[in-house]
Amino acid sequence: MPLPDTLFCAQQIHIPPELPDILKQFTKAAIRTQPADVLQWSAGYFSALSRGDPLPVKDRIEMPVATQKTDTGLTQGLLKVLHKQCGHKQYVELADLEQKWKNLCLPVEKFRAVLQLDPCEHKMEWIKFLALGCSMLSGSLTTVMKHLCEILTADPEGGPARIPFETFCYLYRYLSKLNSEIPDADTEAYLNSLKDNIESSKNGMIGISDFFVLRRKM
Repeated sequence: MPLPDTLFCAQQIHIPPELPDILKQFTKAAIRTQPADVLQWSAGYFSALSRGDPLPVKDRIEMPVATQKTDTGLTQGLLKVLHKQCGHKQYVELADLEQKWKNLCLPVEKFRAVLQLDPCEHKMEWIKFLALGCSMLSGSLTTVMKHLCEILTADPEGGPARIPFETFCYLYRYLSKLNSEIPDADTEAYLNSLKDNIESSKNGMIGISDFFVLRRKM
């Protein structure tokens, strides 16, 4: 039978004092992140919030990326979100990483496509997965390294996007080895060409301007 109509007065309704701010922050996060599936993303958002984990939220609204090799929906901003959630770990469990991937409304088949670039079981070094993810955004190795610098840097946005040269070399060698067309000798020659300048004047840090030259269209 239907429940009887019940009238409540304002004094009977208790609104938790923290609720308005929670909803305000949630709304701002949704606008910045622009999730493809709001319900899926919201589940991940509030789950992370309840555990005190980093939230699946972009720093700012991204313009659509038109240079991806495939229509993965993956962007540098989403990879940066994953880095905020996973970057404190050396290794990540693939099951946990897949859930975070799905919470960002990214297709599972694309997650598996990333893993196929360097197959592993159960867990993976986070920084290697990040490098593979960046490789899905561009076919150029120097552009992939530019993405990595912009994600890994501690510099403010718009700054030189510096990272330790040691980290740069580790990731460059890793990605080069996955490309059978790049001889090891070429990789080492390139890194050595950067090394002297970095060690003498950059305090062991490398920024985007040290290796990336934007070619203008004529």
